[in-house]
Amino acid sequence: MYKKQLTKEQALQKLKQYCAYQERSHSEVRDKLYQLGVWKRDHDEIIGTLIEENYLNEERFAIAYAGGKYRMKQWGRVKIRYALKQKEVSEYLIKKALKQIDEDEYRILLEKTATERYASLKGEQYLVRKKKTLDYLIQRGFEHELIHPVVEKITAKNKE
Repeated sequence: MYKKQLTKEQALQKLKQYCAYQERSHSEVRDKLYQLGVWKRDHDEIIGTLIEENYLNEERFAIAYAGGKYRMKQWGRVKIRYALKQKEVSEYLIKKALKQIDEDEYRILLEKTATERYASLKGEQYLVRKKKTLDYLIQRGFEHELIHPVVEKITAKNKE
């Protein structure tokens, strides 16, 4: 299918709106440029302009993305790290974004999530409940070394 070619200025204007709506990663902007049918030779110049005018900032994106996924979707660090890697964010910025997550709040969220999941499996056998809770927490992106003590504590408490 033939697509109408946008001029550099038109593409820049569209991308300014795209970036102003919410924080974007460089790879998302690059994908949008391909989607808009902009010549490849113009990509770097357009992205450079967006960075200069502060529409595009990878650090700001990484921090906002990590914070949002943690607070809204209640993802663990492992899942957030993987998602940021998928968006081609640098390892340095991933670490910086994950440092923004408060350690105490993170552990409270882990315990709350584990307790709720374990309680929701009331009809299941003890070991099945424990395994399903562990699997659920791993799927949510929490670290193995943090999950096991929390689940052990919950299962010990509920055995009594």
